[in-house]
Amino acid sequence: MSDVHDRIRRWWDADAASYDSSAGHALSDPVEAAAWAAVLASLLPAPPAAVLDVGAGTGSLSLITASQGHRVTALDLSDGMLDVAREKAARASLEVTFVQGRADEPPTGPFDVVMERHVTWTLPDPVGALSAWRAVTRPGGRLVMCEGSWGGEGPFAQAKDVAARWCRRLYRIADDHHAPYPSDVVEAMPLAGLGSPRGFIDAAETAGWRGARLHRLRDVEWTAGLRAPWPLGWLEHRPRYAIVADA
Repeated sequence: MSDVHDRIRRWWDADAASYDSSAGHALSDPVEAAAWAAVLASLLPAPPAAVLDVGAGTGSLSLITASQGHRVTALDLSDGMLDVAREKAARASLEVTFVQGRADEPPTGPFDVVMERHVTWTLPDPVGALSAWRAVTRPGGRLVMCEGSWGGEGPFAQAKDVAARWCRRLYRIADDHHAPYPSDVVEAMPLAGLGSPRGFIDAAETAGWRGARLHRLRDVEWTAGLRAPWPLGWLEHRPRYAIVADA
């Protein structure tokens, strides 16, 4: 398992230089950033709360959360990604605590909220990580998982993916990452490629989180589609949602 984590860390270290060139990663589009700010304002408790952002990457959600008055700890496996996040926090004059480490080995906290965006699907042991997050969350705290149906929905999902790749070539739009994720690493991720939130909810409940609530992030979906040329936004559309549960 440690070898898998080492390979994942090296891949994200290599991706750090180009990661924010994707507007969806950096949330550099102000409309999309505003949609995410609304999501966080609605799902997080009133500030100031102690928030652990797992898999914080280059800090997009960490910075929005800190700007809303929360005390944010940003955890990521990749030092390369965190270096970019540190620079962004300094430019924005925002105070964020940065911690390099594995998702299943979080800092002790305690935290009022553990949140993540597009991270749980990448974990080799999602139940173990979710259990570790619950252990560092104070009683009455909550989990906020922002994920999506990355495998697509319906019988034409694969055909749309093929068409989207050709569309990107036509518009000369670069890939969102420096390279594809290694296929054998993806095979070690139990929640990769899901077409439904069911797997995330089951993993959270197995880890001891309770009262799962599903919030469809339609404004996030809409704003992501707005910045993509037609028909790419429609072809790459994925249902996105937040799963909120209690410690």
